[in-house]
Amino acid sequence: MNSFYRRLTTNRENYITTLAKLFEYSTIAFAKRPLSQYIDGTQAHTYASFRKKCLDLSHLLSRFNVSAGDKVALMSQNMPNWTVAMFSVVPFGRIFVPILAESSESEVTNILTHSSAKALFISKRLLPKLSEECKQKLTLVIDIETFEIIKADDEAFTCDGVVKDPLPDDLAAIFYTSGTSGNAKGVMLSHRNLCVNIIAAAHAQKAGPKDRWLSILPMAHTYEMAFSLLYPLYAGGCVYYIQRPPTPSILMDAVKKVKPTIMCSVPLIIEKIYRASIVPTIAKSRILSWMEKKTPHLLYWLVGRRLYKSMGGRLRFFGVGGAKLDPEVESFLKKAHFPYAIGYGLTETAPLITNACVGKTVVGSCGVPAYGVEVKLQNVNPKTGEGEIVVNGNNVMLGYYKDPQRTRAALTPDGWFRTNDLASVDSKGRYYIKGRLGNMIVGPSGENIYPEEIEQVINNYSGVNDSLVVERDGRLVALIKLDDKVLDWDQEKEDKFFENLEAKRNAIMEYINKRVNRTSQVKDVEIMKEPFEKTATHKIRRFLYTDKKEKQADDSGREIHEGSDPSGEGSR
Repeated sequence: MNSFYRRLTTNRENYITTLAKLFEYSTIAFAKRPLSQYIDGTQAHTYASFRKKCLDLSHLLSRFNVSAGDKVALMSQNMPNWTVAMFSVVPFGRIFVPILAESSESEVTNILTHSSAKALFISKRLLPKLSEECKQKLTLVIDIETFEIIKADDEAFTCDGVVKDPLPDDLAAIFYTSGTSGNAKGVMLSHRNLCVNIIAAAHAQKAGPKDRWLSILPMAHTYEMAFSLLYPLYAGGCVYYIQRPPTPSILMDAVKKVKPTIMCSVPLIIEKIYRASIVPTIAKSRILSWMEKKTPHLLYWLVGRRLYKSMGGRLRFFGVGGAKLDPEVESFLKKAHFPYAIGYGLTETAPLITNACVGKTVVGSCGVPAYGVEVKLQNVNPKTGEGEIVVNGNNVMLGYYKDPQRTRAALTPDGWFRTNDLASVDSKGRYYIKGRLGNMIVGPSGENIYPEEIEQVINNYSGVNDSLVVERDGRLVALIKLDDKVLDWDQEKEDKFFENLEAKRNAIMEYINKRVNRTSQVKDVEIMKEPFEKTATHKIRRFLYTDKKEKQADDSGREIHEGSDPSGEGSR
């Protein structure tokens, strides 16, 4: 049997059209190989033991009449058992509803209610977010760490749950991109949607049983799920998980132990390494500073090798996604020959739209259309060449759950998905994201101002942690969160604090306005005391800081914005 499935390797692309077929193929073809584990070796699964555990859990769900078509939710931090829980659901026709671990109690309640989830896998540390009312409505609540039953509806114990082999266009999962104030937005992805992303990943970055993934992004996000959960199954690789939040020190320790060949990341991680370690190291060294002026190529090579070794020394693919990568940081990675890749996509496209493979990146570009995906610009401005990206392909969602009106609004009359992202395209078919259509600010003379471009300038100022540019009364205002060591907020009632604060504001405003064009000049700078509220991929929840309430629904619905793909192209 193993040899039969291995022979299918040459035809995997056509064979694997559902997650049920992915499950069947991987657990037989790679039965003896390791599938996943914590870095310390606990909660380890081989492909064979993974298969057995998934089948056992599926039988448990069936005994409580959780059948094909029923919704099963999961809320947990990253762990090997996360994949086990998911694959006790989707290969058998049930519908999977992942919930981000960072979700609030109200978000959890809204998602469980809106999806009509019948069962829930949850980690004990997140149980306080499950209201008693929701808990009582669920037929089954299972501890994901031990797979012991936390709560069961004994009346549902009928042992007659029915499962089925799903078809490619059957609903596989509902991803909620918003859950606050009852504004739940459930993106319906089919088995085909998710499988074509695996194929696109394989065309972008080949991987096999010898590859080692280090998973650091939320598994409930389509970006991490597609490329650090589903693609490893397809390739027969092994995924390692960290038991604590991946702070810089914990992450660096983890990469040294795992020595990963593939990682998916968000810009924030590599940007922090660049600004907190690389830039100061060069600035403090006379030799390195001299090299930067006289022999920059040698400097970048030396620093690049050091960065590569610090990441375990075996990386073949470092995907950067979830937001746009700062051009200055990307320029450094390219000059340092670091194996990074860029991609772009959205939850609604499961997620990949475009990618730029390792060695084929161009600074500022999110790459060319991914394998099997059609991309074009709509309503192009003839003066700027900018238009909205629209997408067509088997990666485009089935629609928004219980929301036909919003589904219709997301599609063009001829069926292309509207991303709401503005971009330009060069002669070689490479796309360059300018910003969100909903974020764009129209200047006093009708010019288009993209706050994201101004924010990239601000974030390169020493001591700036995060920034956001908004429009207030026709003026551009920069909201800025400084690094903790820049200002001592415990002294905010003292005159000296206000002097330092005012000096910092003026210095930052002068820095910005020297580096942006006339129409993008900032008129005021506000220093934030508290950190910005962010999404799972570390993008600021922009709508919370603007006066345009309608942006809330739009902004919350874009989980991946630029860079999503461990397929060999980057990450979004």
